[in-house]
Amino acid sequence: MNPALENLKTRGFLQQCSDLDALSHLMDEGPVTFYEGTDPTGGSMHIGHMVPFFAFQHMRKSGHKGIALLGGGTARIPDPTGKSEMRKFLTYEQLDQHTESIRAQIDRFIGFDGKTAWSLNNKDWLAGLNYIEFLREIGIHFSVNRMLSFETYKMRMETGLSFIEFNYQLLQSYDFLELFRRYGCRLQIGGDDQWGNIVAGADLIRRVGKAEVYALTFPLVCNADGTKMGKTVNGAVFLDPNLTSVYDFFQYWRNIQDADVRSFLKRFTFLPVEECEKITAPGMNPNEGKERLAWEVTALVHGKDEADRAMAGARAAFGGGEGGDRSGMPRAELKQPMFEAGYNIVDLFCDAGLAATKSDGRRLVQQGGAFVSKPDGSLEAIKDPAALIKPDRFDKNNELTLRAGKKRYCVAVPR
Repeated sequence: MNPALENLKTRGFLQQCSDLDALSHLMDEGPVTFYEGTDPTGGSMHIGHMVPFFAFQHMRKSGHKGIALLGGGTARIPDPTGKSEMRKFLTYEQLDQHTESIRAQIDRFIGFDGKTAWSLNNKDWLAGLNYIEFLREIGIHFSVNRMLSFETYKMRMETGLSFIEFNYQLLQSYDFLELFRRYGCRLQIGGDDQWGNIVAGADLIRRVGKAEVYALTFPLVCNADGTKMGKTVNGAVFLDPNLTSVYDFFQYWRNIQDADVRSFLKRFTFLPVEECEKITAPGMNPNEGKERLAWEVTALVHGKDEADRAMAGARAAFGGGEGGDRSGMPRAELKQPMFEAGYNIVDLFCDAGLAATKSDGRRLVQQGGAFVSKPDGSLEAIKDPAALIKPDRFDKNNELTLRAGKKRYCVAVPR
């Protein structure tokens, strides 16, 4: 097997390939141009979106050339993949804004150089399509019966599939054809939920372009307990620090299950496989592996300085919130007069973002999960929902450390 593919297999990326032997032979002959597509349906990617881009970098480091295709055009209609109902429509202005935000996120991670990696926007060729001509040239090559055989469409037929969603596969297939024509792209990569769409594009090129191209998908990552990776009680873990703080991003990786450390090190870092094995060898402390994983991923996404700050904040938190460098911990600026009057403990945790509602905050307090620091930095569980927190709790830096449950921290700063 070609070394690039062998590396992906060893690190746990390979799920399906339309013709692994033929693709391996093609990659042995020289650099292959491939692409990964991402629709800007939101203003930020979350960590589940990152799997194909780690594979992207591995292939690029092996000498192949990658295109990150932003779906400014395809996102104008909903992709039914993995959805029980149709996605909401976004305005073209929103999609353009999202496209720029996501391109910047990918660029920070990939580093587009215009030679071995670059980005494109399929809006450039999809927005101006003539629908009648498109159907005559492209639509004629699609079998409705075959499309309905793909799992995505079979699932949606049970709940209702709109005609506009039915067009999505044609547009994504057309993307592959355009990239083949313009850049000689011979491979599309993506998550395994995109298998049907990718194979349809390869079939289209075989019919229209009279050439063999390939589909390669990666497993959808789940935690060891089978739950979907990247989901927390607060929702998805985003790359945008305004949506998920760098500290919370770091903590997500720091708090994964022991059984996931080895596989996540292989998939979400560029550490050599041998080092990943060494870090997680029998007898090694799994917490050290988790901290290494958290630092590596945070450094790749947010930079080494932010990763250092987040790790220092996490160490201070895991030390009980006493002392240490808390600069990397989430901070909440709260009104000084509220403390002077006596800040109700439930309101305090809600305003600090550690409780979503007052009912959640009251339950947290009553169950003994609300901790507030004393002037010496030690944490005390507050169990009375009527308790008032006053300035005599502040430390020498005029700050207050709050903890919800075992792992969620915040530094309250009166202003």
